[in-house]
Amino acid sequence: MTRPLIILTNDDGIDSPGLAASAAALDPLGDLLIVAPTEQQSGMGRSMPAWNDGRLIETAISAHGQTWRAYRANASPAQAVQHAMLELIDRRPALAVSGINYGENVGTAITMSGTVGAALEAAAFGVPALAVSLQTDPAHHMTNDASVDFRMAMHFTRLFAERWLGAERLPDVDVLKIDIPQDATPDTPWRITRLERGIYYRPLRPARRALDDEGRIAYELNPDMPDDPDTDAAVVLRGMISVTPLSLDITSRTGPDALYRALDGAGETVRRDEAAR
Repeated sequence: MTRPLIILTNDDGIDSPGLAASAAALDPLGDLLIVAPTEQQSGMGRSMPAWNDGRLIETAISAHGQTWRAYRANASPAQAVQHAMLELIDRRPALAVSGINYGENVGTAITMSGTVGAALEAAAFGVPALAVSLQTDPAHHMTNDASVDFRMAMHFTRLFAERWLGAERLPDVDVLKIDIPQDATPDTPWRITRLERGIYYRPLRPARRALDDEGRIAYELNPDMPDDPDTDAAVVLRGMISVTPLSLDITSRTGPDALYRALDGAGETVRRDEAAR
């Protein structure tokens, strides 16, 4: 019997221990096609930079005594998925997994996440997808630090991948975004959540004297974030696993009648103001 084909990618780069941990977690479930960016690509979202030349170089990644063939791609995370789908698959993938990412991806700023962007790109090809992230100290976000313990993230990556492989497809659910607290255990509960609208990572003003000095924008965890128990941020910060269903359709759920009324009313206000001049 042919095993399911699983595409595996990330945004931390082909050398990330999180990617290797994900491969070890998923290996029992299917055949892995691993295609990941050559370099760190965090913050790329679903971008398609024209300067990437798309070169694919065969390599290998290893973890827990196992080794898998892989491809390092001169590409963004989303482009890596495109190369996998357009050039490398030998059959229809049953699942795509992006991660395991260094750092939780929560709140509406996930549009910046290369981890989420890669999963959405797979979903655009009609492939069910997971975007998996592990809560870490922000100091580790860009480091691929080998001291980060991915064992519990591996456990839940395998759990949700196995369940998503066997689940019926649901309308308007294209990606499951999984965020795992750093102190998770096998008994840590999980909750279905929605995105936190507030700012989770707060951008910091560059410390520089002149605007033409170097001025990179850093960030920190927002100390004033709302505490809504239904959101991904609140669930992770309370030590539980957040499972957020994402849709490719990011159209506002506000009904068209309400928007028509708002726009018509705004137009009427403008016309009254113009008549009064």
